[in-house]
Amino acid sequence: MQNDTRRALVIGVADALGFTLGALAGWGLGRLLGFDFVGAAGYGTSQMVGLVFIVLGCGLGKWLARTLARTFTKLPQ
Repeated sequence: MQNDTRRALVIGVADALGFTLGALAGWGLGRLLGFDFVGAAGYGTSQMVGLVFIVLGCGLGKWLARTLARTFTKLPQ
């Protein structure tokens, strides 16, 4: 596989996995702390805090996955 194609594939898969797993982790942490965005009805403060946990989990998961992908595959910045 060409280096550019391999790099794009690794980063794409890392982004997708990091985004998804990070969102699930954020949702789980929010539920654990009592801020369930998915399972609660309405859009109150508790649900919005739960959404913030999910969004932060998405970003942090994507960042972590991309960092690990660069570390283990020796990809350039």
